[in-house]
Amino acid sequence: MGAKSILGMEPLMKRLTLNKPLLVVLTLALAAPALAQSAADPNLDARLRKLESEVSALQRVVFPGGDGRFFPQLQPNQTGTTPTGTPATTPSADMLTRMDSLEGHVSRLTALVEEDRNRIDKLEARLTALEAAKSNPAPATAGTSTGDNLAAMSGGASTAPAPKPVVTPAPKPAAPVTAKPADPSAKRIAAVRAVAKPQTADAGDDEYSYGFRLWEAKFYPEAQQQLKLFLNKHPKHARVSFARNLLGRTYLDEGNPREAASWFLQNFKADEKGDRAPDSLLLLAESMRRLNDAGRACVALDQFEAKYPQEAAGRLLAQYNATKGGLKCPT
Repeated sequence: MGAKSILGMEPLMKRLTLNKPLLVVLTLALAAPALAQSAADPNLDARLRKLESEVSALQRVVFPGGDGRFFPQLQPNQTGTTPTGTPATTPSADMLTRMDSLEGHVSRLTALVEEDRNRIDKLEARLTALEAAKSNPAPATAGTSTGDNLAAMSGGASTAPAPKPVVTPAPKPAAPVTAKPADPSAKRIAAVRAVAKPQTADAGDDEYSYGFRLWEAKFYPEAQQQLKLFLNKHPKHARVSFARNLLGRTYLDEGNPREAASWFLQNFKADEKGDRAPDSLLLLAESMRRLNDAGRACVALDQFEAKYPQEAAGRLLAQYNATKGGLKCPT
């Protein structure tokens, strides 16, 4: 039985648990008439039959449709077959036998209700703990590694077939603008076809260069498709670091910083010494800034300054200053 179905019985279990005095009263009610009245009292048998019916009804409520092999139901007015030649029992002995049977059923019902209440309490405690852990995730500590800090930045791996980083969602970023060109116009198709694809001895470089030309012409969806094709066909090519970084830039330029961040983080983590790993880490900070996540943007920027000081002071100086100028990172 799943947690939902068990918890669904909670109101019934609580009523039975809270009404345990009722079961005790039933037991006392069974014993009292036998001690207070004689077996000849005509009302005693009727009262016992009524109590037997009530206990049987209680069993059907606790175990609706229960299999008789596992949950034997007390059957009122049930009589056994007396073997031939066996003397009939006295009314008093019959009453005592039926009282013993009722007391046994009440005891079993009480024990089963207590066991179910205990199981439900344990399930509720576990669900409460799970909800508390989900609502209050553990904060990052000062000793968190570079990979752990950056792993939370992209908010989800890319759906591209290239290797995907393990990441955790960023908290409620702005909704990305997903480019879904439906049916490209004839004019656009003609313009894309006008972008020449290089034809050299290096087929892999030709595929990458064609993707670069499409991005340069601002055909972002077509450039994304081409660059992913290159990564699938040439996963070990020297241009792989360039391609992943450029793929991130196509999404960033298209207005989708979340998907861009996924590719930048993937490129940096795949090869921190790759040709475009510094670019990707710096652009990751820019993507987080556009997602209004200044905390993670500053983390990425700090890592870039520490890991690539030469690029920060040289080739990427202008881009570094522009990104840093748009943030208020703690010194």
